[in-house]
Amino acid sequence: MARAGQATPLHLATNAYSWHVFYQREGRNFGASLDAGLRDVVASGLNGFEPGAGGTEDVQQLLPRLRQHGLEMRSIYVNSSLHEPAEADRSIDQILAVARVVKPFGTRIIVTNPNPLRWGGAENKNDDQLRFQSAALNRLGRELASLELTLAYHYHDIELRVAAREFHHMLAGTDPRYVTLCLDTHWLYRGAGNSQVALFDVIELYGHRVSELHLRQSHQGVWSETLGPGDIDYEALAAALRRKQVKPHLVLEIAVEAGTPKTLDPVEAHRRSAEYARRVFADWA
Repeated sequence: MARAGQATPLHLATNAYSWHVFYQREGRNFGASLDAGLRDVVASGLNGFEPGAGGTEDVQQLLPRLRQHGLEMRSIYVNSSLHEPAEADRSIDQILAVARVVKPFGTRIIVTNPNPLRWGGAENKNDDQLRFQSAALNRLGRELASLELTLAYHYHDIELRVAAREFHHMLAGTDPRYVTLCLDTHWLYRGAGNSQVALFDVIELYGHRVSELHLRQSHQGVWSETLGPGDIDYEALAAALRRKQVKPHLVLEIAVEAGTPKTLDPVEAHRRSAEYARRVFADWA
């Protein structure tokens, strides 16, 4: 909490995935020691937490712990399957149920990433499936808007295959009033073959629809231990969004993979990342 006369720090959240993978590389389980983990989140200087929810039971168990640790949950990540009718109905019902539980806590953004045909597979959705999925996203977005909540479409690298047809149709084929964009900077960069050109073109095309940013960095294509200078020019990215006159919700999603340096513990990695993000996006407070 800021003292009298001090500026309130820019609100900065973290995705739960970051902590799971950082704990995992130390042989620890973030979910199994959640209270200790949330204390680490607070110790790193973050003031928001974006969990991944499988259903209402997950969030009902989590909310009291977030309150206890003084963490906000302005957004929540819920997977979905929207390209087939029966699966889409189940997903939409589940997400709306979660939304009704989390809204009183202050959640305003529901992030969803429609599942691929098969995780790790080479198959791509056909045109009929893409049209159905975009219509389902619109339907979900309208339902959430009636609850005064925002739907943010998320993606990984899979949706950038074959001329990024799935990614683009989820935006070109939906109503901006009901479907916004969670711009996951590094999945866009990686999915386009490590291209900043593609990333900044997406900002030019859809920047006005960006409601949330997922922030990760790499060096020579390998995920960095912290958010900082690297392959993606975050200062230029912040400036591009300013030109679009949008100030998305900021969520750290630093992560580790084969080749990522191992020099910092989870708290210090997130503390340094938070400091960098608050410098780059300082005027968003």
